[in-house]
Amino acid sequence: METWKTGTVVKSTGSWYNVRLDDDTIVQCRIAGRFRLNGKKLTNPVAVGDRVKVEEDPREENVGAIKEILERRNHVIRQSPRRKHDLHLLASNVDQAMVVMTIISPNLKQGFIDRFLLMTEPFDIPALIVFNKSDLYGPEEMEIYDILREIYEGIGYRMLLVSAVDGQGIEELRSALKDKTTLICGQSGVGKSSLVNAIESGLGLRTQELSDYSGKGQHTTTFAEMFPLNFGGAIIDTPGIKSLSFNHLEPQDIAHNFRELFALSDQCKFADCLHRDEPKCAVKAAVDDGAVSELRYINYLTILEEVEEQNYWERN
Repeated sequence: METWKTGTVVKSTGSWYNVRLDDDTIVQCRIAGRFRLNGKKLTNPVAVGDRVKVEEDPREENVGAIKEILERRNHVIRQSPRRKHDLHLLASNVDQAMVVMTIISPNLKQGFIDRFLLMTEPFDIPALIVFNKSDLYGPEEMEIYDILREIYEGIGYRMLLVSAVDGQGIEELRSALKDKTTLICGQSGVGKSSLVNAIESGLGLRTQELSDYSGKGQHTTTFAEMFPLNFGGAIIDTPGIKSLSFNHLEPQDIAHNFRELFALSDQCKFADCLHRDEPKCAVKAAVDDGAVSELRYINYLTILEEVEEQNYWERN
């Protein structure tokens, strides 16, 4: 064990992991042994951002094996898009997470924001909501943006309006990323790679236009990868995400991680209130009064129903 070296996983390709050792050497590693997360099955037991112990191969330079994963400060996890009973680790040991959205080209899917926040909230990971392609927004799109900003800033999330094309908001975004490790997610087509290239021009991430046929984005990032930023900090770029599901969460987990609902839950009549049909529910009263966003509440109910249906057989 004395020969093991410590480093950070900076790239995952499914079967191989690039580890940057503490002396800045990059070692290509496979996994030695079986790793799980709280007994759950993982499609990728090692995540970008993991601190690991590596044993180098004496027969081949810059090749080794990951022997141990050091304790994670936090992690961001989702249901595997291909194997619905497994989990997929997006990243670990991050200081914040950022979701990139657009209102047009492609059209806004607001529910994706709330699903993204359901990944970060359990670990109290600060989340940044960034709306890209502001150069395409007219009065109608700006009105939608202002409504969403009122909702999300009202419950403590930060929102930014940016454009990778004309540079609006890029300096403010750089300031938000400086000296932090940031996970960046977004649905395909929102211009995530173009935005990252605008933040740090030397990265040269591949970009791709929207499909003329479907109006949807094409995947340009194949695997998660960490990139250092010249002005301090690092980003973890992830593949474009089509949808987010939560086979590892229980109904109460959903209720506890919509922060404005949780803040009111101690005023509900029942301690295990799911804010649906229960009498004397403080959350439903707040929705009726306009104190809680109806948009967020509808998304909450949708995810709650989905989790109950999907996870019924596993729970019983």
